[in-house]
Amino acid sequence: MPPSSRPKILIVLHQENSSPGRVGQMLVEGGFDLDIRRPPLGDALPETLDGHAGAVVFGGPMSANDGDEFVKRETDWLAVPLKENRPFLGICLGAQMLANHLGSKVEGHGEGLVEIGWYPIKATEAGRALMPWPEMVYQFHREGFSLPKDATLLATAETYPNQAFRYRDNAWGIQFHAELTRLMMHRWVVRGAHRFTLPGAQPGRDHLGGRLIWDMHLKRWLGELLTTVFGKVRE
Repeated sequence: MPPSSRPKILIVLHQENSSPGRVGQMLVEGGFDLDIRRPPLGDALPETLDGHAGAVVFGGPMSANDGDEFVKRETDWLAVPLKENRPFLGICLGAQMLANHLGSKVEGHGEGLVEIGWYPIKATEAGRALMPWPEMVYQFHREGFSLPKDATLLATAETYPNQAFRYRDNAWGIQFHAELTRLMMHRWVVRGAHRFTLPGAQPGRDHLGGRLIWDMHLKRWLGELLTTVFGKVRE
């Protein structure tokens, strides 16, 4: 079989059974192939993105501050898309790694609050100029990040003020999760139930109930974001 002529997006995942979810589905529908790597399982990251149209680094249960070899390797690797000015999207852990790489701090809330469930966000003027934003987003994190120097804040929230940012032309970080399919959310609610007692977390029924109300708007926003970052994503 001849090699595909479709442009490739590098997909970086952090667990054996992790999925790029809706992000992967939308990119494939938009004409991209996915090059999936899992650094915690020993996968290498490319020395250049000359053969890729961009990269997405997803979330995971680990912290961007952990001392694991792959965490440092991934964080250092972010110099590649930044130097080459390739489209890059960091989601949750990926955004926190980008913030760390750019010299910002990743840390928990001063009062121990988490965001696990559906929470309101508010787009900044710069964010609104780019696209319409949802009023509610799905979160699953215990740490946030300070805004990197020279980055543009795109969306904010009460508990963790920095929810989305752009750095220079092509690097983007978002704290929340728009990539979850319904099956993924069910899995997260089951496997993450022990975290629902943390301060500020919502019970599992609210995760699933909120999806029925707010997910359509979040999905539409994700399509707009991927179009903005990687080019036109076909309907």
